[in-house]
Amino acid sequence: MTASPNEPTRHLAAVPDLDPAPNPHATQAEVEAALKDTKLAQVLYHDWEAESYDDKWHISYDQRCIDYARGRFDAVAGEQPLPYERALELGCGTGFFLLNLMQGGVAKTGSVTDLSPGMVKVALRNAEHLGLEVDGRVADAETIPYEDNTFDLVVGHAVLHHIPDVEKALREVLRVLKPGGRFVFAGEPTTVGDFYARWLGRITWETTTRITKLSFLESWRRPQAELDESSRAAALEAVVDLHTFAPGELESIAEAAGAVDAHAKTEEFAAALLGWPLRTLEYALPPEKLGWNWARFGFTSWKALTWLDETVLRHVVPREFFYNALITGVKPS
Repeated sequence: MTASPNEPTRHLAAVPDLDPAPNPHATQAEVEAALKDTKLAQVLYHDWEAESYDDKWHISYDQRCIDYARGRFDAVAGEQPLPYERALELGCGTGFFLLNLMQGGVAKTGSVTDLSPGMVKVALRNAEHLGLEVDGRVADAETIPYEDNTFDLVVGHAVLHHIPDVEKALREVLRVLKPGGRFVFAGEPTTVGDFYARWLGRITWETTTRITKLSFLESWRRPQAELDESSRAAALEAVVDLHTFAPGELESIAEAAGAVDAHAKTEEFAAALLGWPLRTLEYALPPEKLGWNWARFGFTSWKALTWLDETVLRHVVPREFFYNALITGVKPS
């Protein structure tokens, strides 16, 4: 039977065993092909990063990151009756957002999807270690492999800017949400914030890799093979990061997709101005050189500057200048 044009399309989940295997070591030929194919680039880049992603971004599943994830959710969604029965994380990465939200009491059970088989593998492994009830699928955000009206909540962190057609993806999100269900996306780069973050990152990377060529700093230099691999990944990063957003633009996209009560918030201005050079420095140097005191300095500095952002700078700096954007909306009942 042919569906009518107005009837939502139903997507049947394929057998998980048929999901593709991770490919963490792309060949030069694959990288060159990915430069012309954004979805292939997404897979190769995120498969390459999957096993080291949590370490790279200091992701954990303890109270520190539980508080961070719950703080992002509460900041944009406000007070909600909790927990949601079933939640989906779109573009899950290693599961950071959903798994920490589940630990923070936001949802009882979960599902994760990502275009990268490597990321889904790590997310499910993290969920298993935490004892959380989570299933997962390798899937395109523009064709979510779950039935209509399946989830009470859909979340994502730093995912919308990777999706070619954001409005189409949000329509899919609304399709799989139950009526009255909510979506919350956080960690999206603003247009202004992305501009200064990239320049700070480039300057830090170039300065660090040049200085560590000096003979007396040779022990502070990463092996050349690792630096070359990072450069190859950086070439793909330019292909996988497709969008930046103004907060009002995110609200318009959500409303065009069919959401109601859509509103965006931004955060991290001073925290981003320090955070991006620190993150780049950490990735340019051997990890054993920095140690625990450096990690503690980074975290306490971020907390102090976040306090400054929220209590002072938010009142004088336009929201477009903050680095991170968050967006929420509701499926009409």
